[in-house]
Amino acid sequence: MSSAVQDLLAILDLEQLEVNLFRGRSPQVGWQRVFGGQVIGQALVAACRTVDVAGRPPHSLHAYFLLPGDPKVPIIYEVDRIRDGKSFTTRRVVAIQHGEAIFTMAVSFHRDEPGMSHQARMPEVVKPEQLPNEAEIKERVLPLMPDPVRRYYERERPIEWRPVELDRYLGKKIENGRFHVWIRATAKLPDEPAIHQCVLAYASDMLLLDSALIPHGRTVFEKTLMAASLDHALWFHRPFRADEWLLYAHDSPNLAGSRGFSRGLIFARDGTLVASVAQEGLLRERGNSS
Repeated sequence: MSSAVQDLLAILDLEQLEVNLFRGRSPQVGWQRVFGGQVIGQALVAACRTVDVAGRPPHSLHAYFLLPGDPKVPIIYEVDRIRDGKSFTTRRVVAIQHGEAIFTMAVSFHRDEPGMSHQARMPEVVKPEQLPNEAEIKERVLPLMPDPVRRYYERERPIEWRPVELDRYLGKKIENGRFHVWIRATAKLPDEPAIHQCVLAYASDMLLLDSALIPHGRTVFEKTLMAASLDHALWFHRPFRADEWLLYAHDSPNLAGSRGFSRGLIFARDGTLVASVAQEGLLRERGNSS
């Protein structure tokens, strides 16, 4: 198993302090604030620790980012067991640092039920094997990338990306504003479905806000932009493995008032729609104090 995936699983393995109270830590990689996907993933782990997820897995979560997380100190997750019903279970999780709430999330769990089914069709895109892998990107593409993008790609990461529209990161504009990226964990994960859901929750915050800048030919890596997630919603539709290729299809219907709205559909490579995501984030030109 790659060290990056081992580190991710360690980050998601929260320490239980008391009933409904957990402690999570952040990787010490020099970031100025905690990655939003980490807090989403850890909060989902905390909620899952209070539910029998084998018979009642999570199906949706809705979260708000309240304050930037401090990576130098632990995060305390407090779980409120709001409801345990016949079909649904509801939990509320609050993440706390320095005595203040930095994040809050509601999670709903649902036992599997038979019923009708339909789904959106997966876009027809190039398969991941036909796209440059990590080594090829580093060799062929990294020298052409802007410095902030290159520095990000140079790190060892627990989630591998293979962007279909790689030219986006070389400064080219995508006319229809749509972006597709294949993602997967860089090593095999344990078989528990909840782990795969928590890893996908972690990964779902990657790149999504950036898609709101695609129609403008810009990226969140620019030093002149301040970017921060404001909220995040994720729905799990069908079983999947996060260590197998998933297509993350993004678009952004709106950007106004320095707030960008992005949404994503996540498909297994056989075309099964496994999850949907929506997010609003702050995209502010630096120097604007509003």
